[in-house]
Amino acid sequence: MTFSNALLAGLGWSAHFLQQLSVEEVETLTPLRIAEVSRSRAVGIGEDEGPQLLVFPPDLSAGDIAVGDWVLADGARIVRRLEPRSVLSRRAAGHVAYSQLIAANVDTLFIVTSCNEDFNVARLERYVVMALDAETQPVIVLTKTDQTDEEEAYVAQARAISDKVEVIALNAKDPTHLARLAPWCGPGRTVALLGSSGVGKSTLINGLTGGAQSTADIREDDAKGRHTTTSRSLHRTLDGGWVIDMPGMRELGMHDVSDGIDLLFDDLTDLAARCKFRDCAHEGEPGCAVGAAIAEGTLDADRLARWQKLKREDAHNSASIAEVRRRDKSFGKMVKGAKAVKAATKRSRD
Repeated sequence: MTFSNALLAGLGWSAHFLQQLSVEEVETLTPLRIAEVSRSRAVGIGEDEGPQLLVFPPDLSAGDIAVGDWVLADGARIVRRLEPRSVLSRRAAGHVAYSQLIAANVDTLFIVTSCNEDFNVARLERYVVMALDAETQPVIVLTKTDQTDEEEAYVAQARAISDKVEVIALNAKDPTHLARLAPWCGPGRTVALLGSSGVGKSTLINGLTGGAQSTADIREDDAKGRHTTTSRSLHRTLDGGWVIDMPGMRELGMHDVSDGIDLLFDDLTDLAARCKFRDCAHEGEPGCAVGAAIAEGTLDADRLARWQKLKREDAHNSASIAEVRRRDKSFGKMVKGAKAVKAATKRSRD
């Protein structure tokens, strides 16, 4: 097996993954990139670029692997997941706090919103924080410019979020507009699209891929007996790269993204460091540099409120998920211990 040929490189394979392999794995296993994940199996693509159905090993499940991951396979069985270069995840919806993988090995995150009532600065900031924390380049893509007379106003608001973020405004149905996204969609490059339902992600996907899907759908019944399809998938772009399509996501629970928050709000982080008291809550305390900036008009009070909200949410969700992980680990040890006692008892009886 050759692990450095042009086909694998075109899929995003690099030295980062090759250096994780042993000599035996190079000789006996096949590297595949995950294109789809369902409850009981996945689809991988490799050197021949044809979809291959894969089953999970006992120590892995669908929740442990994301679209965009690289795995090593022995025939139709996944042997192990390779450590990704980047991971996008969120706090899953529901009462039980746990981390849900969204996508892996993404070079650029296209944060898609439309030039209408869907546009929401706070939501865009959440997506940008997630991208920055994962060391993935964020690009805000404003769609439906053909349906508004206020395109420049939307662009100005998006650019004001951060100078670390590229902003592209376009009509997704116009091929000349789509060409502006080409720099991020070349061979070996992977982009993912995130945004609310109805903002034009499907139109963008069809335009970037020519409407041709690179993998076959997997369909299977869920726990309630309804016929469902996998929600995330990897497709080849017309420019030779790969795009991960994802369902609409209006809510994005943040966790373990403190670095991303600090990067996006670095101006506030710097200001807070100049406050008189280290534990300053920026709520009128004497010597508060943040409050002084608001009074001077150099800082928007709404931006401060969004920063504080994100930090509180991240701290709460991170702690909740960590606690669930600790409980699960303790429970696993208890079960393992009980099994060991049971086995020892059986041996003594025999």
